[in-house]
Parts: sequence; structure tokens; C-alpha cells
Amino acid sequence: MDVISEFFSEYDGLQAFRTTIYLTLLSALLALVIGTVVAVMRVSPIRVLQILGTAYVNIIRNTPLTLVIVFCNLGLFVQLGLALANKDSHTFINDNNFRLAVLGLSVYHASFVAEAIRSGVNTVPLGQAEAARAIGLPFLKTLRYVVLPQAFRGAIAPLGNVLIALTKNSTVASVIGVTEASAVMKVMMENRPDVIFVVFGIFALGFVILTLPVGVLFTSMSKRLAVKR
Repeated sequence: MDVISEFFSEYDGLQAFRTTIYLTLLSALLALVIGTVVAVMRVSPIRVLQILGTAYVNIIRNTPLTLVIVFCNLGLFVQLGLALANKDSHTFINDNNFRLAVLGLSVYHASFVAEAIRSGVNTVPLGQAEAARAIGLPFLKTLRYVVLPQAFRGAIAPLGNVLIALTKNSTVASVIGVTEASAVMKVMMENRPDVIFVVFGIFALGFVILTLPVGVLFTSMSKRLAVKR
């Protein structure tokens, strides 16, 4: 009980989990946008776009997430001077690190989002796209009105898996100083090595509470919204 009390008062564990949730939601939205664009590039009839989309997925997906996050900090900020927060603010370092972490998480998981959406595109019968082109719809409008609505419904389950993975992978943001759940857990373990299993159990339970409802929700949605063939 003393450890739980310290978690809420001294270490502000709830704020750490709120940071994890913010990281997850913002990164998920940005990854969905980037991933959709990359998926469209991969199914595009333009060969150059196909090559660029494939290269993005293969390179980013096979690069360690830690390396991507560190590059956002050391490469974009330290070397190139890219700042995503107001330099005059007294919270500049924290805000900038948080936004760089969102950028890194988004760019990394966008490759998995793109593959999930592309798998959904592959479930749409080819005849529907051909019928859309036959009535005069160009490629982008065919995607917008015919293919992508069905593709997203078919990709709900894979997208849910990506969101769960993103929630857990948000712990990597601690390497550039973002005070999310795993960073607080590390500090608690260092200060209370006598109850290390209790500390670990508290944070493990926290992540189960975050991810389990997501899995149940997306599984339910994939069944309800599946396109009937």
C-alpha cells in the first residue's frame, strides 16, 4: 500500500499514464494520415510512387524504433535545429521532446498502418474498381468513394493491433527524456529496489487496462463493420 501511495503522490503516476495516452492518441492520428498516404502510393498505378511507398515501408519497418526516436532528437533537433515548440517557453525542452517523440512514433507506425490498409484494399473485389473507372471516375476518386471506405472496414482488426503495439511502444519515448509511464517506473524501481515486483506489477496492470479495452473494441468493430460479400 505504501508503494501505491507513492505512485499516486510522490511520483505522480497518473500523470505519467496520461502522458502515455496523449503520446498514443496523437501518434495514432498522425500515423493514420501518413500511413493512408503511403498505402495510396503503394497501390498507385504510377511506378515511381509505388517504389517510394515500398521503400518507405521496408526501410522504416525494419529500423529499430529506438533508433528512429533518437534520430528525431539528435538528428532533427540537435544537428539540424528543428524545434517543434516555442523556444521562449520555460517548458521548451519537455514540449519539444514530447513532440519529437510523437513524430518518431508516427513515422515508425505509419509503415504498419500502410500495410494494414493495403491488406484492406486487397480485400475489395477488383471488379468494383473497374466498374468505377468504367463510369469515368479517376484513380483518386475511385479510392475515395469506392475502395478506401471498404478497405478501412476490412482493416479494422489489423489497425487495432497497430494501436495496441503503439501504446506499448510509447515507452521508447523515455530515451529522449519524455516522462511517460516507463520512465516513472524506472525511477520507482531505482528508489525502491526492495519492492521491485510490486512496482512492475502496478505498471503492468496499467498497460493492461490501457490495451485490453482497445483489443475488445476493435474486435467487436471488425465483426460489426465487416463488408458482407
